[in-house]
Amino acid sequence: MDQGPIRVLIVDDIAETRENLRRLLQFERDVEVVGEAATANEALRRVAELKPDVVIMDINLPDRTGLDATEEIRRRFPATQVVILSVQDERDYMRRAMKAGAYDYLVKPPPIEELLAAVRSAGEEAQKERQRLSDVAVASPTVAGSGTGGLGKLIAVYGPRGGVGRTFLTANLAFALRAPDTAIVLVDAKVQFGDLAMFTNVQPRHTMADLLDLDVIEPDVLNEVLLPAGTDQVRLLAAPLALEDSERVTGDFLRQIFEHLKRLVDYVVVDTSCMLDLGTLAALESADLVLMPLTADLPALRNARLALHALIGAGVDQEKWLLVLNRYHKRSALTPERIANYFKVRSIMTIPEDPKVLSSINKGEPLTLKHRNSPAARAVFQIARVVRERIWKAED
Repeated sequence: MDQGPIRVLIVDDIAETRENLRRLLQFERDVEVVGEAATANEALRRVAELKPDVVIMDINLPDRTGLDATEEIRRRFPATQVVILSVQDERDYMRRAMKAGAYDYLVKPPPIEELLAAVRSAGEEAQKERQRLSDVAVASPTVAGSGTGGLGKLIAVYGPRGGVGRTFLTANLAFALRAPDTAIVLVDAKVQFGDLAMFTNVQPRHTMADLLDLDVIEPDVLNEVLLPAGTDQVRLLAAPLALEDSERVTGDFLRQIFEHLKRLVDYVVVDTSCMLDLGTLAALESADLVLMPLTADLPALRNARLALHALIGAGVDQEKWLLVLNRYHKRSALTPERIANYFKVRSIMTIPEDPKVLSSINKGEPLTLKHRNSPAARAVFQIARVVRERIWKAED
């Protein structure tokens, strides 16, 4: 199927070189030069803006090497292909270019026949890859649009103390919410040292850090960084891997992501930090429902009540909260009824102590995906039913 001319971005720090390349290509009916850039960082911005099929990239740029820029382009914009230009006619340079993800490597100045052949071949590959990604998007409920016919719902999981089971509950709830034609995205808003990728056995080749330099986050770009997590219905937006990237994540950045995701899927399930940082506050403010996991010890309960009172005092709707007693043992003196009374709520949900939990975490296999009949998994399925009822009752 004809997808139009091959869209080309030219990247070189020498204006005369850019102009010469433009002249070589301008008379080809199947090639359109859509822009130019003089630096690697400018090239990344232009790729995000113009979405070219092919980038003709000089290997030597003033701010970063063309190989660094190529690697980032291929990571963030997998459909875009890169043709490297270099004065070095050496096998080692070519090997490094291919390792960075370049489609082809040409020695400067390239003969017009070689340049056109490389651009056309790379352009054909780019258009095939773009079509493949589009087909996946249409087939996948994660990007096919929310089955609700309107905005999806965001569920945040927050607790003011570590070790109470936030990430376990987040991961397992996402898989428990699955239903026919239901799309779910897990978001790791614990941006420093997030664990959702490990809990779901996902190798995070993309993270939300890939979106940090974009002025506008478009749905198709957001889709490219969502990682399959065990099933076609559940995908993951992973936390940044580098500490310096996590420090750049702002509340406004996460709010923008949450709003986009709620337009794309049925449920957005967000893991948060135990600290009331900007990311956690953004998730709590955006949430339709907040689950707070607890454990049956007095320090944990005291901290949870203090946090809950502080957040309610700051304007977070008390009706949005659902308390979950994790690792509950029937012989515990702190019964669910006593804890509910302590928090002045009618009832709380419980997840029993279950020996399968630890092995499921170590294997990256959520119980609600792999061990659905285990006691803890059955409890999370019950929580998922209550979550649906609470969310859609509030909608009515």
